[in-house]
Amino acid sequence: MVQVVVGLATHSLALLSDAGHMATDALGLGMALAAISAANRAEHAGHRTFGLYRLEILAALANAVLLFAVAGYVLIEAASRLRDPQDIHSLPVLIVGVIGLLVNVVAFLLLREGAAESMNVRGAYLEVLSDMLGSVGVIVSAGVMWLTDWTWVDPVVGAAIGLFILPRAYRLGRDAVRVLVQAAPADLSVDDIESALRELDNVTDVHDLHVWTLTSEMNVLTAHLTVCDGASTGAVLSTAQTLLADRFGLTHATLQVEEGDDPRCHDLSW
Repeated sequence: MVQVVVGLATHSLALLSDAGHMATDALGLGMALAAISAANRAEHAGHRTFGLYRLEILAALANAVLLFAVAGYVLIEAASRLRDPQDIHSLPVLIVGVIGLLVNVVAFLLLREGAAESMNVRGAYLEVLSDMLGSVGVIVSAGVMWLTDWTWVDPVVGAAIGLFILPRAYRLGRDAVRVLVQAAPADLSVDDIESALRELDNVTDVHDLHVWTLTSEMNVLTAHLTVCDGASTGAVLSTAQTLLADRFGLTHATLQVEEGDDPRCHDLSW
């Protein structure tokens, strides 16, 4: 709020863009924490067999959309101000920029550990990191304007912050959409998984193999395994589950073991 007030009072687009980015970060982090809390508390009702874990991914996607909106506004406003420069009071901008940098450093240190465990927290962590660079940009632009009266520096730095936001927003949105469309996790090869299952003793075929991500750090697999007549289905199932857990980190795997060629699988339309 302080950044917004001072940005409006001083006509600094660099400060306003940094304020918008920080506000989006705060809102995104709030949504992330609320989604994680709701998912952890929710019981698996009859119609929610996977609980509410996907709320975290929806919150990440909403955060990405907000980041795109902030970046778009900043870039459009920067182009306008380059055509029509405005007088900017640089000293208040410099002071608030330093305060913003200190706040971002504290947030960066608090989020660093959780970033390795949650997509949402990782998104907030990366945004705070970019906020730190944004605050540095505000400080540099204010210092240059204070020394030189080059007002064009402010919209240029504002536009640079907007451009800096875009790739991070894209990656966060891409990862969220990838989960929502149930694509296979980027760090797992479906072909490698299928080949490893086919190499198991007594397994003659693997079909209906699906791998997807439920939420951060929760990958799921389902598959049908065809085994030789007379093979121990229990032994094949146990071996396959151990393989998936140890080699691919897939601890939640649902496997259907079939003897011989089951014609019902060939009749499936999808």
